[in-house]
Amino acid sequence: MNRRTKALRSLATTSAIAGLITTTAVVDTASASAAGPTASRWTAAAAQQFWTNERMAEAKPFPDVSGMPSSPRTLSGRLTGGRLTSSPFGGLAMIGRMYMRRGSGSYFCTASVIKSPHHNIVLTAGHCLDAKTRSSSMAFVPQWTAANPRPHGIFPVRTDSANRSRIWIDQRYYDRGHIKGAPWDVAFVQVDARDDGQQVQDVVGGNTLAARRGYAFARVRLVGYPGADRQPLTCTNSTTRFTPTDHTPGSYLRIACNDYRPGTSGSPFLANFNTRTGTGEVVGSIGGWKTGGPTADVSYSPNFGPDVQHLYDAAVAGSPPARPRTLPGAPH
Repeated sequence: MNRRTKALRSLATTSAIAGLITTTAVVDTASASAAGPTASRWTAAAAQQFWTNERMAEAKPFPDVSGMPSSPRTLSGRLTGGRLTSSPFGGLAMIGRMYMRRGSGSYFCTASVIKSPHHNIVLTAGHCLDAKTRSSSMAFVPQWTAANPRPHGIFPVRTDSANRSRIWIDQRYYDRGHIKGAPWDVAFVQVDARDDGQQVQDVVGGNTLAARRGYAFARVRLVGYPGADRQPLTCTNSTTRFTPTDHTPGSYLRIACNDYRPGTSGSPFLANFNTRTGTGEVVGSIGGWKTGGPTADVSYSPNFGPDVQHLYDAAVAGSPPARPRTLPGAPH
């Protein structure tokens, strides 16, 4: 089992922007006995009440670490820049955990704020949010650590009048699945303001989406939330272009940083990182080939080309949602 496979697949509705069909995932709010609050509006107050410090600490990385070895695998082959040691640290304000429910379990991926006109867009991996199974109670918690679980508050994922979460994933990822759809393993999410009415970008800032920049970067900072670690990891290294030979379409950014285990899906690749402001340009995010890679020591990202830019534009515009072409529960 790959470290980031079998993610949530959601019902969705269609929309086209600049010739690209995108999707907004539909994630129904389930009953309190199964998956959180009742089917009333999912608000900042509800998110804060549901995602207690204890529940956040008990959440499992998505996908579950049960398919991973207890220690990182050895890096095979030679990469430009070699393997660097990743370090735990206190985190960055605009990067945090995206929490979700699946059945009766609590899970998280890594997510980050992307600058946008409405100050409410968050980026993560498509395979974290594309499940067709019911889920609910989704919220973004920036700069989570075990010692300080909600330093900037909790931002609920925005829902529509039918309590369906506002998530944009490329239609081709739904249609083709995790292997053939790997080049489109990206998701943008709209989040609502926290309980005092402040939008997430106004509270923590944001990184700039940098599409059409290619694959090779001399210095990229990678930040993610692995496993049951009490803090996020950080690592800086170069990236190279990787083209699979296993019939997976597309080419991917590749970076050697050790110990990026399950939970780091969606971690942003930050180029031109400014240590003073703690911000950079997002040129990728963990996902894509084998949902981010078969080992914990080398991570991959889809190429952030025109398709990702169009997907971001659809999220900013709030384009009408779309539905996957397969029926819920059907083989994919």
